[in-house]
Order: sequence, then C-alpha cells, then structure tokens
Amino acid sequence: MKTKITLHFYAKSTKANANGLLPIYVRLTVDGKRLEFSTKKFVEKSKWSSELAKMKGTTDEARSINSYLDLMKSKVLDAQMELLHRNETLSIENFKNKLLGTEERQRMLVPIFQDHNNKIKELVGKEYASGTLERYTTSLKHTIEFMQWKYNISDIDITKIDHAFISDYEFWLRSVRNCANNTAVKYIKNFNKIIKICLANDWLDKNPFANYKSKVKEVERVYLSEEEVQAIIEKEFKTERLSLVRDIFLFSCFTGLAYIDVKNLTKSHISFGIDGEQWIFTHRQKTESASKIPILPVTQMIIDKYENHPQCINEDKLLPILSNQKMNAYLKEIAGICEIEKELTFHIARHTFATTVTLTNGVPIESVSKMLGHKNLRTTQHYAKVLDRKVGEDMKILRDKLSLQITLTKTS
Repeated sequence: MKTKITLHFYAKSTKANANGLLPIYVRLTVDGKRLEFSTKKFVEKSKWSSELAKMKGTTDEARSINSYLDLMKSKVLDAQMELLHRNETLSIENFKNKLLGTEERQRMLVPIFQDHNNKIKELVGKEYASGTLERYTTSLKHTIEFMQWKYNISDIDITKIDHAFISDYEFWLRSVRNCANNTAVKYIKNFNKIIKICLANDWLDKNPFANYKSKVKEVERVYLSEEEVQAIIEKEFKTERLSLVRDIFLFSCFTGLAYIDVKNLTKSHISFGIDGEQWIFTHRQKTESASKIPILPVTQMIIDKYENHPQCINEDKLLPILSNQKMNAYLKEIAGICEIEKELTFHIARHTFATTVTLTNGVPIESVSKMLGHKNLRTTQHYAKVLDRKVGEDMKILRDKLSLQITLTKTS
C-alpha cells in the first residue's frame, strides 16, 4: 500500500506575536497523521497568500522567506528518500525524528569494536598480553568479513544486531572459516564482550545474546608420562641448542609455568618461602594471578646451570630462553630423538606438571591450583586431568577400609 504524504505551509493567526506578525507553520500529513511545527519565520497577515502557501510579492523579504520554505520542502523529500533507502517505515514518527533532529544518535559496530581494541593496545604489557590484542584484532576482521558475506555491508547499526545475526555469524565461522567448535565459540565470546560494552552504556535496549547458547567442548589434555619425562632427562644431546631447549622445557615441567612466564623470570623472583626453602614468586601474565612455586631439586639444578650464561647476565633473565616458535620447533626434534610419539609443544610441560609431577604423586588439587595460578579450583579440574592411576589408588584406600569394616562386622 502506497503511503500518502502531504506538505502544507500556513500562517497561524492564533499565535501572533507582540508586533502582530504571524508565525509560518509546517503541516506534514502521513497517512492521515499530522505533524505541525513552526518554521520560526514571521509574516504580516496581509502579505501571506493562503492559496499559494507562500509570501506575496518579490521583495527581498518575500524571496528570502519563500526560499526558506522551498528548502523545507527539500528536507521533507530528503527525509523520505533516506527512510526508503534504509528500508524504514514512512511513518510520522520517523519523519519527526529526521526533520526535528530528535532521532537517536546512530552507533555503528565497527568504531565501537575498534575503540575497544585501541584501548587494549595501549594497555599491552600492563593489563593485557600481546596475544589478547591479536585475538580481538582477528575477531574484528572476522566480524567485518561476515557482514560483507551475509549483508554486503562493512558496518551495521548496533540496534540492528539480533539473535539471527549472532546465529548466522557462528554458522559463518564454522562453515566459511572452517573453525573448530571451541575456536568458533571463542570468537563469538569476543564479540559478546563488545555487546556487553553497548549494554553497559545503555546503547542497546535488549541483549541479542539473551537466548544464545554455546558450549566449549572439553579438550583432551596431552601430557608426558613419568617414563617419557625420564627419557628426556637422561638423553644426552649432541648440540647445545637441543640441550638448552630440553632444560627449559623440564624447568616448566617441574614448575608449571607457561612459556611467557618463564621468559619473564628474573633472579628477583626467587625468594625464601614459608618453609624456609627457596620458592618462585611471580604473577601469570595471562590472568595476573599470583603463582608461588617451591623449587624442586631438578628446577634448582637447571637454575644453577645457567646462572652465569651471558644472556642471563646481560638481560637480567633467570634462563636464556629462545622464542616460543623456535622452542616448539626444537621440541618436535627432541620428541623424535627420545621416541616420544606425541606432538611435543612447550605448553605440554604445564599439563605434565599438573598431572604427572603433582596430582599423580598425591599433591592435593588445591595446592596444584595455587601453584598454577588459577583463580578457582574449577579451572584446575579441567586443566589437570585426574589420572586413572590416581583414581585406582584412591579407590584402593576406600576398598581396604570397607574390607576392614566387613571383617570387624563378621567378627563381632
């Protein structure tokens, strides 16, 4: 159905000012609904033509007022064309917003997302790791690519983001980008943070994530067995390069520290703990949570070995660590030499500490959680796999207790 729009100018006699001049009003009618407002222009009653809806004559004043009225007509036409272009309803409310400037400020997604990323960039090394900035930069790139794929646009008004947008975005990540489940969920989680910023600033009336559900699938943690760790310890490498990588990897196996946290260690991070022995006191870069780790004999041997290494002295480092990329490349080489059929990476050392070194040897999960720098025990429960061997040992204790109770019952 075609929308009926009419525009009319008139001099309002009931609103004459102190000088007897009449204000010129605009009457816009859209499908029978009216909008009236003043042009803030005034005219003598005798000089106004009701039939022509304009001021009579060719004086400078008449030309000026009539030109202004023509401009008002153009504004109404422009508002109509813009509403049609944006697929918005030609309603009196929308015209009012356009003509009187009462339309809410349009906020676009990309500038908000980019502003968030710029703030992270300024805080890299203070509150955020460089990996966090890289993750959100990639998230913004994916978001723009999705909008171009789905809607053929490079940006969108945040008020247009709904449940369908999020569902289609997740589908795009899984299909076009071929992301695995957990990767897709993480990108959606990054996007959700931007939506939360919009909600916190009252830029959105409702949360498009309200009915959205996704679940991270638990990943099987790869770790080294006691025999595999021992094989790496006992192996003699012909090159100093592999020996160095082996030592630093073992350091992580017996401290649980991630690559970046080992890299950031200095001698000042070592001090005496509550038991009078030497401990490592540091903060995880990823979460900023404290890690307090007693130094085991293997760990101390590695620290002593590299105490006078030129890189440690010149750069005030505890260990002469290589780049993460090189470490992982050389670890694959070490795995081959030691006949370990696992894809060895530096992070496996952290898993190994949580399982083989600590939990398997009866260290309580609460203590393991504290050393790993986890903020809650639930994280440790996912991170540190409870081994079948440990379960068997725990159940053996219970089995013995129950057997004893049964024996006592029979005796009595």
